[in-house]
Amino acid sequence: MKLKLRKPNRLENYDYSQNGAYFITICVKDRKPILSKIVGTDVPDCPRILLLPYGEIADKYIHQLNNFYEHISVIKYVIMPDHIHLLLSISSGQSGTPVPTDSNIIINNKNSIIAKFVSTFKRFCNKEYDNNIWQPRYYDHVIRNQDDYNEIFQYIDNNTKKWALKNQDD
Repeated sequence: MKLKLRKPNRLENYDYSQNGAYFITICVKDRKPILSKIVGTDVPDCPRILLLPYGEIADKYIHQLNNFYEHISVIKYVIMPDHIHLLLSISSGQSGTPVPTDSNIIINNKNSIIAKFVSTFKRFCNKEYDNNIWQPRYYDHVIRNQDDYNEIFQYIDNNTKKWALKNQDD
C-alpha cells in the first residue's frame, strides 16, 4: 500500500527560530472532544469554556511552559473540546538570536523552537494523562503583519462562539 504524501505545512526557507508571532493548533487524536465543553451562559451569544480533566492538565502545562521558555510567550490561547489554539511570540536574547533552553541544540525548520515547545507540551501532558491523546503533527502559521495578528487574535476570541453555533443542534 502506497502512503499518501503529506503536504508540508512549513514555509520553505523560513527560520522558525527567529523573532515573531506564530499561530499554533494542536489537535486531539480522532478529534475526540475530551479537553473541554462549550456551555451556554445567561448572556446571549456568549458561550464559555468548561475545562474537562484533560483540558485542565493542558491548561496547567500551557502556563508552566510560558515560564519554562524565557524566549517564548503565550500571548493568547483557547482550549476547545478537541483542539487547542495558541498565539505565541518568540523574542530574542541579547545577541539578537533566540536563546534555546539547551544551547547545544542546533535549530532548523524540522527542529524549531516552536516544534520543541509543542513536543514538550505534548510530552508533559501525556505523562500526566498516562496516555498519548494528541495527533502526531500540529498546524502552525507564521504571523506576517499586524492585520494577520489581529485576525488570529479575533479568531481565537471568537472560536467558542463559532463552536457553539455550529453545534447548537447537537
